[in-house]
Amino acid sequence: MTQESIKRHIIRTVDSVKYALDRLDTLSGKTMVMFATDAEDRLQGTVTGGDIRRALLRGISLETPVAEAMNRSFTAIEKDDDPAEKVAEGKRRHLCLLPVTDDGHISDIIDLTRLKALLPIDVVLMAGGRGERLRPLTLSIPKPLLAVGGKPIIDRNIEMLEEYGVRNIFVTVNYLHNRIEEHFRIRNAKETDNHADVTCVLEPKRLGTLGSLALVEGLRHDNILVMNSDLLTNLDFEKMWRTHTESGAHLTMGAVPYTVSVPFAIMRTKGSEVTGLEEKPTYNYFINGGVYMMRRELLERITKGEYLDAPNFIESLIADGLKVECFPIEGRWIDIGSPDDYRAANELLS
Repeated sequence: MTQESIKRHIIRTVDSVKYALDRLDTLSGKTMVMFATDAEDRLQGTVTGGDIRRALLRGISLETPVAEAMNRSFTAIEKDDDPAEKVAEGKRRHLCLLPVTDDGHISDIIDLTRLKALLPIDVVLMAGGRGERLRPLTLSIPKPLLAVGGKPIIDRNIEMLEEYGVRNIFVTVNYLHNRIEEHFRIRNAKETDNHADVTCVLEPKRLGTLGSLALVEGLRHDNILVMNSDLLTNLDFEKMWRTHTESGAHLTMGAVPYTVSVPFAIMRTKGSEVTGLEEKPTYNYFINGGVYMMRRELLERITKGEYLDAPNFIESLIADGLKVECFPIEGRWIDIGSPDDYRAANELLS
């Protein structure tokens, strides 16, 4: 939350029950929760309308200090906790707000009603391509800023990632980079709850899908999500992260199911001899979805300033015996690579 939003949820233990009720009335919905702190600003309990009703039934008056009505058995994320697991626990328990504390002092409040998870990952969105197959649309507008359903493609992806608690996002730029940099200067100036920090990283020349990763500075976590910024997908990033970390993979690829149906009978042959027929077969494959979860340590394998595409990098990992896993992408996945794709995406999200 922003500091302004946090203040709206803070009350003193010495404040009256009546004052707590008045303050709760300024909040709304499931987030009608106050956090009661002592004279040293340390969290002592939580206060809801239900807590106050129960206290009034016990006979306390409206002028009684809220300390007599608050719930002292609260859940918070403390300094040594695993934030991702604590948020997952809070979601399982149907909590709405989760305070983050340092030595009892509230540093943040997480709104679980607006959050799917709190993933300890950095994100790099690749936005340096020229979008040549989408011309003339991309002659003056970089592909990630093309609107789909009234909103730039890249903003849709960032808002989705914010729902997973991602707070550190890098956007690698090259073609029409000034347009993208200005877009995020304006966006970053608007501080909102669950807002991610977005940093643009300029490629001085085209470096391929993964070559620009060597330019990224300020990574905070052990794992990085790398994703094409022009994809539209609703994949479960928490599930992908857990699959990646629990499998011990060095890199996990998002995999899209792809079916090829042959409308003819296929001959099986040995030389010129026909050994059998297969009538109109269907073949199922996984294709590369342009989404990668990788260990941060793999960046040591990328040389700064050198061109590097994802397939070559992944082949090198496999050749060196490192573990590469695939994660099937379920649900929506649209690669906006042509005018027809762009029209279809707008029809879907209009």
